[in-house]
Amino acid sequence: MQINKIVVTGGPCAGKTTAMSWIQNHFERMGYTVLFVPETATELISGGVAPWTCGTNLDYQKCQVRLQMVKEELFERAARTMPKDKILIVCDRGVMDNKAYMNEEEFSEVLRDVGHTLSELRDQYDAVFHLVTAAKGAEEFYTLENNAARYETVEQAREMDDRIIASWTGHPHLRVIDNSTDFDEKLKKLVNAIADLLGEEKVEMKRKYLIGFPDIRELENNPFVRKVDIIQTYLKAPEGIEHRIRQSGEQDYYTFYETIRRTVDYQKLRLERRLTEERYMELLAQADESFAPLHKTRYYFTYDRQYLMIDIYPFTKEQAVLEAIVPSEEEEVRIPPFVNVIREVTDEPSFKGRAVTMNNSF
Repeated sequence: MQINKIVVTGGPCAGKTTAMSWIQNHFERMGYTVLFVPETATELISGGVAPWTCGTNLDYQKCQVRLQMVKEELFERAARTMPKDKILIVCDRGVMDNKAYMNEEEFSEVLRDVGHTLSELRDQYDAVFHLVTAAKGAEEFYTLENNAARYETVEQAREMDDRIIASWTGHPHLRVIDNSTDFDEKLKKLVNAIADLLGEEKVEMKRKYLIGFPDIRELENNPFVRKVDIIQTYLKAPEGIEHRIRQSGEQDYYTFYETIRRTVDYQKLRLERRLTEERYMELLAQADESFAPLHKTRYYFTYDRQYLMIDIYPFTKEQAVLEAIVPSEEEEVRIPPFVNVIREVTDEPSFKGRAVTMNNSF
């Protein structure tokens, strides 16, 4: 049985309701049983339980987070009883969405209340897909009429969109779907991104740049940047196939992934899936001893509706690597002003993972 749990989130009036229909129609045709966990905030607020009806915002947030966690646990439990091969659980917002509506002190209290760390709550999902609010780039379509729980002005919607993205920043599979196209194309990007996660082979859409060494103190003091440590191990594989596993996490909480890459007709195809720690340890025994494990520190952040990553390697304090996830190979990458790009290295062999591992340099 294959069970994947994802989050579809976004700023106010981002198109989530329509997106759910697209997801159901597309993936049921592909043989998936699609389960939807309803948005908890809308249920509570429509029923009279809201930040302005409870004693404090913290009282409300504790209730919402606990209800969200219980609902997701029940959906997962139910999914495991179903005689189906492929199940996709889609959460209409996830636990970390609540962080956008709290200050740091309140969120820390919620973590203590539920007995989990930030990483545990954020990384329990296989992927997170953020639909950008219509208030950014499609203002003529922003409305309060189709959701009784929505109250934000255009400016408030833009600010909340940023806060929600920041709450999820650090998740290894966060994808931001913006309004640079019409609405149908926006939802096609979403569906394709989910298909990629589920193991449908797609053309890889990632750009890579060699950059000057960044200001680490500035990165780590930025509340919208998330730092994770990564150990990447290459496994024995047939000629023409790259098989690797990685451990990724922070604060002693890690998630584990397997990636298989190959080239077909000059196109790079990728299959990636999440692993249990037990399966990760089993595959670790198949490590290719000719490649040392690759250690790096990754800083996740968003800039101008793009999800970006800066990788710091232990062998250099002069250069680093910036990666950008883009919806198409033709997409222009918008570089943040604090990043000094030396050159694009997307297609340079010396910047591939195995080459970096073997040479301990670029």
